[in-house]
Amino acid sequence: MLELEFYHGPSHAEEVSIAVPTVLVIASKDEEVKQIVQDTFMNEYLRIYTSSDVKGVELGGALKNIIAFCSGVVAGVGGKDNTFAALITRGLVEIRKLGVALGGERETFYGLSGLGDLIVTCLSEHSRNRKAGILIGQGKTIEETKKEVGMTIESIDNIEVAKSLGDKLNIELPIINTAYDILYNGLNPKDAFKILMTRQKKEED
Repeated sequence: MLELEFYHGPSHAEEVSIAVPTVLVIASKDEEVKQIVQDTFMNEYLRIYTSSDVKGVELGGALKNIIAFCSGVVAGVGGKDNTFAALITRGLVEIRKLGVALGGERETFYGLSGLGDLIVTCLSEHSRNRKAGILIGQGKTIEETKKEVGMTIESIDNIEVAKSLGDKLNIELPIINTAYDILYNGLNPKDAFKILMTRQKKEED
């Protein structure tokens, strides 16, 4: 029996359901699985690429939720375009670093399940992780946020796991660590900007 391993990409079901042009990636080690998925689902409004990097596609799809949450926090405290651009760019660096350390391929994180998924989730009104961040940025508690969103908020659990993995692997993840401090150590979201902006000087990586 053929088994689909993982698929992801910059999409929201609300838009796929009304035939908004959308592109996804299917990841599997099985070439036949990839071919069947492409043949079955591709049409004039849904395009599917393939990848053999199952870990990378899966990690990109999971870790982007954290940066989407942070994007919501930025919106909740009145951030502007410059800040969103910086967050997405530097957030992608953290996703790439952790993803590669966990076995994903570097190039995958610049593709549909990495950069693509990150953009749509950080900027879309459909994103529940972004909405959660907005509420936290406005001063709501985790419990109040979960109640108001009314759906699973993957980022809240993902932040704990990502921080733990980063600590274990000794990877510098300032955005993820700051998000953790906002959620679990009482850090004021407005103070998070100063913490991140005044870190030690370094070259871009």
